[in-house]
Amino acid sequence: MPRQRSPKRDLAYQLWLDSGKTKKLKDIAAELEVSESQIRKWKNQDDWNSNVTNKTKSNVTKRKGAPKGNKNAVGNPGGAAPPKNNNAEKFGFFRKHLPEETVSIIEEMPENPLDILWDQIQIAYAAIIRAQKIMYVKDRDDMTKEVAATGECSVAYDIQQAWDKQSNFLQAQSRAQKTLEGMINRYEDLLHKNWEQATEEQKIRIEKLKAEAEKLKPQGTEEKVYTGIPATMIIPKFAPVVFSIENNEYLEYVFPGGRGSTKSSFVSLAVIDLIMKNPELHAVVGRQVADTLRTSVYQQMVWAIEALGLSDEFKCGISPLEITRKGTGQKIYFRGADDPGKFKSIKVPFGYIGVLWLEELDQFVGPEAVRKIEQSVIRGGDKAYIFKSFNPPKTASNWANKYVKIPKENRLVTESNYLDVPPAWLGKPFIDEAEFLKLVNPAAYENEYMGVANGTGGMVFDNVTIREITNQEIARMDRIYRGVDWGWYPDPWAYNAVYYYAAEHRLYVIDEDEKRRTKNEETARILKEEHGLKPNDKVVCDSAEEKSTADYKDFGIFARNAIKGPGSVDYSMKWLQSLSEIVIDNRRTPHTAEEFLNYEYDRDKDDQVISGYPDRDNHHIDAIRYAMEEVWRRRGQ
Repeated sequence: MPRQRSPKRDLAYQLWLDSGKTKKLKDIAAELEVSESQIRKWKNQDDWNSNVTNKTKSNVTKRKGAPKGNKNAVGNPGGAAPPKNNNAEKFGFFRKHLPEETVSIIEEMPENPLDILWDQIQIAYAAIIRAQKIMYVKDRDDMTKEVAATGECSVAYDIQQAWDKQSNFLQAQSRAQKTLEGMINRYEDLLHKNWEQATEEQKIRIEKLKAEAEKLKPQGTEEKVYTGIPATMIIPKFAPVVFSIENNEYLEYVFPGGRGSTKSSFVSLAVIDLIMKNPELHAVVGRQVADTLRTSVYQQMVWAIEALGLSDEFKCGISPLEITRKGTGQKIYFRGADDPGKFKSIKVPFGYIGVLWLEELDQFVGPEAVRKIEQSVIRGGDKAYIFKSFNPPKTASNWANKYVKIPKENRLVTESNYLDVPPAWLGKPFIDEAEFLKLVNPAAYENEYMGVANGTGGMVFDNVTIREITNQEIARMDRIYRGVDWGWYPDPWAYNAVYYYAAEHRLYVIDEDEKRRTKNEETARILKEEHGLKPNDKVVCDSAEEKSTADYKDFGIFARNAIKGPGSVDYSMKWLQSLSEIVIDNRRTPHTAEEFLNYEYDRDKDDQVISGYPDRDNHHIDAIRYAMEEVWRRRGQ
């Protein structure tokens, strides 16, 4: 039985007609206590613009001229609008340039944003329902039986075609569903912002539609919620790093480690994790040689995507070599440093490059080249993450080994080896190989599997530790030794203050200064005013310039000449090498740190180390030798 026609329907038309077709639909809705969208629906269905519709001819008598009381026609022959009437101003421009039908639609559009959005929601909702009625979704087993029953020879091909068609439909439905959900969310936001003006009908209908829309979701299209890297996929050593990255605590994360330490696996997971959590970020993955990219870091990134269950989320391309996140368009680019211009030429479609991973850091030509890559890639945005991973080379003098020794405030270094990894992850053959090498070649095992740079490689001091020396530590130091090496240009004047902890045979470098082309009187002032030297603080100076030492005495510094003699250089250098540790705070004494880390033996034409200590780039080393003279000259030292 058809639903009975609402008596308000004809009354609405009559009210509109009596007003000379000028009464607003929202006013009619308020007067009849129905929604504006309902009035608009009746107007369209009954075609009010034709004056009398088929459905209302029997109920409404067509009037001639203006309705009773209409002011537009008062005193105007033929019912014309009086002079200066501005009824047409609102749509005058549209009537002049647009078809009548279009103008009519504009006139009928609701003024309330909620009602405009509601119409869009209904259209989207209806489209989803209609599509689901047309397409009946089947599982693959049913599809196989159905296609096989046709007797076609190419059953597998037909099944695949049908499955692909259905998959495309499901993806389209999923997108439509997300669009609908977005409009519903916007409707709710508008509703809450205008809660006092909202009608009860508007408040009720959105809740009802939300429940109905949830039922419309096609099976298999539920959106997977990405929750991050599972704890079971990383070793405990890297757990703190995950939280550090999440909190954006550092700019740079460095991972030196031996074979099987899972450092590369972790970094690849971290890169994908950042891409998933930051839709505005793109990433660049680099190695020194471009030809090594596809078989190393590219495959590693593909593994990470599959391990996180995100294969459907990403498209992995070979030509060009890049990975794209389908839903957002984010890119992961791969570049080789053998053509530095390739890093500079990257242009992202939106957002910015905020993630950089340099694998096998030690293979890059040096810190300056790496710095240029960082400057070319990391630009724009508030967040950036730089990852560097490598197996430490055997020689301690390699630039990458020195690089991780120098602390940096915005850098976190995390070392790892295969013993940090669950044995089941590596397998018995891997562990057996490691144990065999440990037995037959302990030095090679220590470097390759434990990640220790255990070869001197010509480095004079392999007992240097670069770390912060705190104010609390310095406050407990009861005796400070001071030394000066004279210089002018190009060699500098160098000053150092150190503390020696005899019980542990450990030396702490706690202060320095360095000047060129600076007179003795000025350096004396610097020591007293800037470094706090008092009259009883002894400074041992290079005896090669006795006059300079005498100047210091005249300027009020307790200065004395170092006692030189045959073998004194070799003896004092061997004493420094014999220390259990030379602790240098690179923030307090950056020049001293650089000298100790870079000081190496000379080599002959066959690249063999020459015994003896080079007399160059060692000004702070000499100042420390002079400062500690009374200690290393003692018998037995």
